[in-house]
Amino acid sequence: MVLLNKIYTRTGDEGQTRLANGAPVSKTDLRVEAYGAVDELNAVIGLARLNSGQNDRIDAMLARIQNELFDLGADLATPLDPPPEWEALRIIDSQVERLEQEIDWMNESQKPLDSFILPGGSPLSTHLHLARTVCRRAERCAVRLAEAGVAVTPAALRYLNRLSDHLFVAGRRANHHGADDVKWRPGATR
Repeated sequence: MVLLNKIYTRTGDEGQTRLANGAPVSKTDLRVEAYGAVDELNAVIGLARLNSGQNDRIDAMLARIQNELFDLGADLATPLDPPPEWEALRIIDSQVERLEQEIDWMNESQKPLDSFILPGGSPLSTHLHLARTVCRRAERCAVRLAEAGVAVTPAALRYLNRLSDHLFVAGRRANHHGADDVKWRPGATR
Protein backbone atom coordinates (compact mmCIF):
# COMPACT_ATOMS: atom_id res chain seq x y z
CA MET A 1 0.00 0.00 0.00
CA VAL A 2 1.12 3.56 -0.65
CA LEU A 3 1.74 5.83 2.33
CA LEU A 4 1.70 9.57 1.65
CA ASN A 5 2.56 11.59 4.74
CA LYS A 6 3.84 14.66 2.98
CA ILE A 7 2.23 16.01 -0.17
CA TYR A 8 4.89 18.49 -1.24
CA THR A 9 8.52 17.46 -1.36
CA ARG A 10 10.06 20.29 -3.40
CA THR A 11 11.96 17.65 -5.40
CA GLY A 12 10.12 18.63 -8.59
CA ASP A 13 10.83 22.34 -8.36
CA GLU A 14 13.58 22.09 -10.98
CA GLY A 15 11.41 20.20 -13.51
CA GLN A 16 12.44 16.69 -12.49
CA THR A 17 10.48 13.78 -11.09
CA ARG A 18 11.22 10.17 -10.27
CA LEU A 19 9.89 7.00 -11.83
CA ALA A 20 8.62 4.14 -9.67
CA ASN A 21 12.15 2.69 -9.56
CA GLY A 22 13.57 5.98 -8.28
CA ALA A 23 15.24 6.97 -11.54
CA PRO A 24 15.18 10.75 -12.07
CA VAL A 25 13.63 12.03 -15.31
CA SER A 26 12.38 15.30 -16.72
CA LYS A 27 8.72 16.06 -16.18
CA THR A 28 8.51 16.21 -19.98
CA ASP A 29 9.80 12.64 -20.37
CA LEU A 30 7.62 10.54 -22.69
CA ARG A 31 6.95 8.08 -19.87
CA VAL A 32 5.73 10.90 -17.59
CA GLU A 33 3.57 12.25 -20.43
CA ALA A 34 1.99 8.80 -20.84
CA TYR A 35 1.12 8.19 -17.21
CA GLY A 36 0.13 11.84 -16.82
CA ALA A 37 -2.42 11.44 -19.63
CA VAL A 38 -3.74 8.31 -17.89
CA ASP A 39 -4.09 10.36 -14.68
CA GLU A 40 -6.04 13.01 -16.60
CA LEU A 41 -8.27 10.30 -18.06
CA ASN A 42 -8.99 9.04 -14.56
CA ALA A 43 -10.10 12.54 -13.51
CA VAL A 44 -12.39 12.86 -16.55
CA ILE A 45 -13.97 9.48 -15.75
CA GLY A 46 -14.54 10.75 -12.21
CA LEU A 47 -16.38 13.71 -13.72
CA ALA A 48 -18.47 11.35 -15.86
CA ARG A 49 -19.39 9.36 -12.75
CA LEU A 50 -21.00 12.47 -11.26
CA ASN A 51 -23.63 12.04 -13.98
CA SER A 52 -24.07 8.26 -13.79
CA GLY A 53 -27.29 8.57 -11.76
CA GLN A 54 -29.52 5.59 -12.48
CA ASN A 55 -26.85 3.82 -14.54
CA ASP A 56 -25.59 1.65 -11.68
CA ARG A 57 -23.88 -0.88 -13.92
CA ILE A 58 -22.06 1.80 -15.90
CA ASP A 59 -21.02 3.47 -12.64
CA ALA A 60 -19.70 0.17 -11.28
CA MET A 61 -17.69 -0.41 -14.47
CA LEU A 62 -16.30 3.12 -14.33
CA ALA A 63 -15.34 2.73 -10.66
CA ARG A 64 -13.40 -0.43 -11.49
CA ILE A 65 -11.80 1.26 -14.51
CA GLN A 66 -10.65 4.18 -12.34
CA ASN A 67 -8.84 1.74 -10.07
CA GLU A 68 -7.36 -0.06 -13.08
CA LEU A 69 -6.11 3.28 -14.43
CA PHE A 70 -4.01 3.67 -11.29
CA ASP A 71 -2.67 0.18 -12.02
CA LEU A 72 -1.93 1.32 -15.58
CA GLY A 73 -0.19 4.45 -14.30
CA ALA A 74 1.97 2.28 -12.04
CA ASP A 75 2.72 0.02 -15.00
CA LEU A 76 3.80 2.94 -17.18
CA ALA A 77 5.82 4.51 -14.33
CA THR A 78 7.81 1.31 -13.76
CA PRO A 79 10.41 0.59 -16.45
CA LEU A 80 10.57 -2.98 -17.73
CA ASP A 81 14.31 -2.68 -18.23
CA PRO A 82 16.06 -3.09 -15.93
CA PRO A 83 13.50 -5.32 -14.23
CA PRO A 84 12.46 -3.89 -10.87
CA GLU A 85 13.59 -5.56 -7.67
CA TRP A 86 9.94 -6.02 -6.65
CA GLU A 87 6.92 -7.52 -8.35
CA ALA A 88 5.76 -4.59 -10.47
CA LEU A 89 2.08 -3.90 -10.92
CA ARG A 90 1.26 -4.55 -14.57
CA ILE A 91 -1.90 -4.54 -16.66
CA ILE A 92 -2.76 -8.12 -17.58
CA ASP A 93 -4.70 -9.70 -20.43
CA SER A 94 -7.73 -10.57 -18.27
CA GLN A 95 -8.32 -6.85 -17.68
CA VAL A 96 -8.40 -6.27 -21.44
CA GLU A 97 -10.69 -9.28 -21.89
CA ARG A 98 -13.12 -7.94 -19.26
CA LEU A 99 -13.37 -4.66 -21.20
CA GLU A 100 -14.15 -6.66 -24.35
CA GLN A 101 -16.87 -8.64 -22.58
CA GLU A 102 -18.45 -5.44 -21.28
CA ILE A 103 -18.28 -3.85 -24.74
CA ASP A 104 -20.07 -6.89 -26.19
CA TRP A 105 -22.73 -6.76 -23.45
CA MET A 106 -23.37 -3.02 -23.90
CA ASN A 107 -23.38 -3.27 -27.68
CA GLU A 108 -25.98 -6.07 -27.76
CA SER A 109 -28.86 -3.69 -27.06
CA GLN A 110 -27.75 -0.95 -29.45
CA LYS A 111 -28.83 -0.36 -33.01
CA PRO A 112 -26.00 -0.45 -35.53
CA LEU A 113 -24.62 2.98 -36.36
CA ASP A 114 -25.68 4.57 -39.62
CA SER A 115 -23.59 7.71 -39.10
CA PHE A 116 -20.80 8.99 -36.90
CA ILE A 117 -22.12 10.46 -33.69
CA LEU A 118 -21.33 13.74 -32.00
CA PRO A 119 -20.63 14.02 -28.28
CA GLY A 120 -23.98 14.95 -26.82
CA GLY A 121 -27.35 13.64 -25.77
CA SER A 122 -27.18 13.06 -22.03
CA PRO A 123 -24.62 14.62 -19.66
CA LEU A 124 -23.22 11.16 -18.89
CA SER A 125 -22.80 10.34 -22.57
CA THR A 126 -21.11 13.67 -23.26
CA HIS A 127 -18.64 13.14 -20.42
CA LEU A 128 -17.94 9.58 -21.57
CA HIS A 129 -17.12 10.90 -25.03
CA LEU A 130 -14.76 13.43 -23.45
CA ALA A 131 -13.15 10.55 -21.55
CA ARG A 132 -12.87 8.61 -24.82
CA THR A 133 -10.92 11.43 -26.47
CA VAL A 134 -8.58 11.76 -23.47
CA CYS A 135 -8.13 7.98 -23.57
CA ARG A 136 -7.13 8.17 -27.23
CA ARG A 137 -4.54 10.82 -26.33
CA ALA A 138 -3.21 8.65 -23.51
CA GLU A 139 -2.96 5.79 -25.98
CA ARG A 140 -1.02 7.98 -28.44
CA CYS A 141 1.37 8.95 -25.63
CA ALA A 142 1.93 5.29 -24.73
CA VAL A 143 2.45 4.34 -28.38
CA ARG A 144 4.89 7.26 -28.80
CA LEU A 145 6.76 5.92 -25.77
CA ALA A 146 6.96 2.45 -27.33
CA GLU A 147 7.98 3.87 -30.72
CA ALA A 148 10.82 5.73 -28.98
CA GLY A 149 12.25 2.33 -28.05
CA VAL A 150 11.01 2.24 -24.46
CA ALA A 151 9.60 -1.15 -23.53
CA VAL A 152 5.89 -0.89 -22.72
CA THR A 153 3.77 -3.76 -21.49
CA PRO A 154 1.78 -4.97 -24.55
CA ALA A 155 -1.33 -5.45 -22.41
CA ALA A 156 -1.12 -1.78 -21.36
CA LEU A 157 -1.35 -0.67 -24.98
CA ARG A 158 -4.22 -3.06 -25.66
CA TYR A 159 -6.00 -1.87 -22.50
CA LEU A 160 -5.95 1.77 -23.63
CA ASN A 161 -7.11 0.84 -27.11
CA ARG A 162 -9.98 -1.25 -25.80
CA LEU A 163 -10.90 1.29 -23.13
CA SER A 164 -11.58 3.99 -25.72
CA ASP A 165 -13.98 1.58 -27.46
CA HIS A 166 -15.55 0.78 -24.08
CA LEU A 167 -16.12 4.46 -23.34
CA PHE A 168 -17.65 4.99 -26.79
CA VAL A 169 -20.12 2.13 -26.37
CA ALA A 170 -20.89 3.20 -22.78
CA GLY A 171 -21.60 6.71 -24.10
CA ARG A 172 -24.15 5.25 -26.52
CA ARG A 173 -25.68 3.13 -23.77
CA ALA A 174 -26.03 6.26 -21.64
CA ASN A 175 -28.01 7.77 -24.52
CA HIS A 176 -30.82 5.21 -24.13
CA HIS A 177 -28.88 2.52 -25.99
CA GLY A 178 -28.11 4.92 -28.83
CA ALA A 179 -31.66 6.18 -29.32
CA ASP A 180 -30.66 9.68 -28.18
CA ASP A 181 -27.32 9.78 -29.99
CA VAL A 182 -26.61 13.03 -31.82
CA LYS A 183 -25.73 12.06 -35.36
CA TRP A 184 -23.26 13.79 -37.61
CA ARG A 185 -24.94 15.11 -40.74
CA PRO A 186 -22.16 15.61 -43.30
CA GLY A 187 -22.32 19.03 -44.95
CA ALA A 188 -25.59 19.92 -43.17
CA THR A 189 -24.60 23.53 -42.56
CA ARG A 190 -23.27 24.40 -46.03
